[in-house]
Amino acid sequence: MSDRWQEMAVFVRVAESGSLSRAAREMNLSQPSVSRIVGTLEARLGITLLLRTTRSISLTEAGTLYLDRARTLLAEMEEAEQSARGVDSLHGVIRLAMPVLYGSRAVIPALATFLTRHPDLRVEIIMSDARQNLIADGVDVAIRLGMGPLDDSTFGSRRLALVERLVVAAPAYISAHGTPANPAELAGHACIVQHGLFGRESWRFTHNQAVTSVDVSAKLWINSAPGIMAATVAGLGIALATRVMAAEELRTGELTQLLKPYRLDPAEVHAIFPAGPKPSAKVRAIVDHLAENLTFIGE
Repeated sequence: MSDRWQEMAVFVRVAESGSLSRAAREMNLSQPSVSRIVGTLEARLGITLLLRTTRSISLTEAGTLYLDRARTLLAEMEEAEQSARGVDSLHGVIRLAMPVLYGSRAVIPALATFLTRHPDLRVEIIMSDARQNLIADGVDVAIRLGMGPLDDSTFGSRRLALVERLVVAAPAYISAHGTPANPAELAGHACIVQHGLFGRESWRFTHNQAVTSVDVSAKLWINSAPGIMAATVAGLGIALATRVMAAEELRTGELTQLLKPYRLDPAEVHAIFPAGPKPSAKVRAIVDHLAENLTFIGE
């Protein structure tokens, strides 16, 4: 990479992450080198792009304008190089963020053939059920699992799959507290709700074209899908889960599906592109692959 392209790339990563040290780690450079490169860029342009204190880094007005244009130029350069190589020679790094349990059980297994097809491409996976700052984390694609409209309306997106949702409980809970015969009876049970994703205290069911919403009593709020599964298997209450989340526990009998005649709206799986609605060739390739391989998982 030429000096000017390197200056631009380093500046963009520092600006997005808000940290010299983080940008240095991600770009395999030393922190003094990153600081020197940004300083050289500013000296060459004759302007201040970043305001630095001991605790934070922020953009000047000129830095904000430069960042926007630099992102576009870097994306165009990558696109031009990839077009010349062709889709079968994708290379570089894709940073892929995903929820923990759905990622483990659905997304990661779907990557095997993709990585075999593109041996020069490296995928860095970030697994968390919390909503990350995708720009600061340098994420190229985020897999989001949830209900309703997306929060990140300025990002590009593509729906990948619809995944069946179920009401589940452990046999021990059912033995101690009984089985709800209809959604209304859930109000008298201990329920487990997940922060974010599709965790809600009002659960909506459809039966014979009639819609019923039930306000459940959430005894536990948990911020991760593995935690939801652990608490439910332990008999602490009734929970919502996707078929993917609960497939193994249902197979082994650790969990039982309740209220089978009543359907819940499916969870939507989306790919989010923080770079905007026109992602790079490598992002398009992995999203196309996931759309093809995730569509029918759990349905």
